[in-house]
Amino acid sequence: MKNEELASKKRAVELYDSGRINEFEVGTTRGLQQIHQFLFQDVFDFAGKIRDVDLAKDNFRFAPVIYLSDTLRTIDSLPENNYDDIIKKYVEMNIAHPFREGNGRATRIWLDQILKKHLGKCVDWSKIGKEDYLSAMERSPINDLEIKTLLASALTSDINDRDVYMKGIQSSYEYEEQDEYDIHKL
Repeated sequence: MKNEELASKKRAVELYDSGRINEFEVGTTRGLQQIHQFLFQDVFDFAGKIRDVDLAKDNFRFAPVIYLSDTLRTIDSLPENNYDDIIKKYVEMNIAHPFREGNGRATRIWLDQILKKHLGKCVDWSKIGKEDYLSAMERSPINDLEIKTLLASALTSDINDRDVYMKGIQSSYEYEEQDEYDIHKL
């Protein structure tokens, strides 16, 4: 959907350029909701709201709504002491899939905020190919070694580099088949 891509990409630029991203909670469901609400406020009436329907993709069912609140509380309590802890938390949030749409795009920004806070690093998403990322994420609920290795290979200390952020947003949208608009031209 072009309107979704264009409107939310413009918000992703604003999120960084305004500094608002630094005002959100880091590593919590609430912080993820803040990111999601900001990105998708012009697109979805459910922006930032925890889903109230069950979701599945291909043969994978995300956390059932009946358990979603408990699942999110558990994820919030997971440690963020080191890289492995942080990626485990990221994988668990992906399995929870708290929103009806826009989970991946919001959660990748959320992950970078956690990595910045605890490790002084972020992922340079432009260094991770779509197929490699999607297949690693698909297998991550069973074994997270592949996604840990893939993300570790793209870590950078350039956490305040606007270009790294923008290339990351562009890549994040490409993972979701939304590449009509170049974020660098918005």
